[in-house]
Amino acid sequence: MVKVADVVDKLNASVICGNGDLNQDIDFGFASDLMSDVLTIDSDNLLLVTGLNNLQTIRTSEMSDIPYILFVRDKKASEEMKNLAEESGITILECRYSMFRACSILCNMGLEPVY
Repeated sequence: MVKVADVVDKLNASVICGNGDLNQDIDFGFASDLMSDVLTIDSDNLLLVTGLNNLQTIRTSEMSDIPYILFVRDKKASEEMKNLAEESGITILECRYSMFRACSILCNMGLEPVY
């Protein structure tokens, strides 16, 4: 379990939208650019790590009850994505790291993988 604030700190990430409480805990992490894979996940309190920055990512997260999305590779959320995430109670983070590097750091921090 890791704090959102620690993820932001270790990944030099930015909080783009969502819950302002950075002391919340994240239990699990899952990385994928395939939203069909994301739809198979059945874990609570999950951080989705992805480089796919489009509305499908937000809608998939909403359907899967994923409260946190981390966009890697310096991918940016559009205004439309931010608005939908806000409506859905999803926190979006952005960082410049590759998916591999971000996942390595998250694992070293103690974030548990889904599988």
